[in-house]
Amino acid sequence: MRTKMVNSAEPLQFRFFTFPTMRLAGISAISLDLDDTLWAFEPAVVRAEPVLHDWLLQQAPKSAPILSSPQVLRDLRVQFEAMRPELAGDMRALRLGSIRLVLDMSKEDPGLAEAAYDAFYAARQQVDFFDDALPALEWLSQRFPLVAVSNGNANLKLTGGHQFFRASLNPQSFGSGKPGAAIFHAAADAAGCAPGRMLHVGDDPDLDVAGAIAAGAQAAWVVRSEEASAAQWSRSSPPPHLIVRDLRALCQALDA
Repeated sequence: MRTKMVNSAEPLQFRFFTFPTMRLAGISAISLDLDDTLWAFEPAVVRAEPVLHDWLLQQAPKSAPILSSPQVLRDLRVQFEAMRPELAGDMRALRLGSIRLVLDMSKEDPGLAEAAYDAFYAARQQVDFFDDALPALEWLSQRFPLVAVSNGNANLKLTGGHQFFRASLNPQSFGSGKPGAAIFHAAADAAGCAPGRMLHVGDDPDLDVAGAIAAGAQAAWVVRSEEASAAQWSRSSPPPHLIVRDLRALCQALDA
């Protein structure tokens, strides 16, 4: 686990921004997205793709003419997603499908796909938590049951942080993902509350915010940028109940 720790004994300094047209009410539990909410997704994948690239060159050598660089793996994943749009959001299925595509194109054994994915999966769990994430999770978990709700393939027992969560749901473990209502309802069940009393926290305006609100939950939109204070909701769907720059800001908003 690659973890950037912040001394949780230090006072948390918060900045938060609330959206004026929606108000938080009666929060009994919190569900959280993982990628780009607790840690940056891109660096983890950038580290993992060369591992997958090297594994394929060693175990499926006929793929070498296709795999001129690790970037080809990313291009093929995008290509596979365009071929199978119904899998959008299921990161495991997309990655595994793109690996099978490589093996098929190079006339290698398709049975190697699962082992290749396992190599990628292990490397993908090496994440760098945002500085605010672990102290905020500790604070939140002392006050609310927490449930992870992700479309990604991160495993909290491998990334670290699992001790703060009551349950963790993703398309592989649950059977469907965000923005479908079912996974949010399952998160509320796992937390022991009605969907309307659960606050979902995430960075994606469609998968996290619109999905949670459509499922009857409340939503906090995490906008990790210097422009967070100017973030505006431009979609036709209802706006988030809260816009926060980071999870420290979320804690202060809930403590207000």
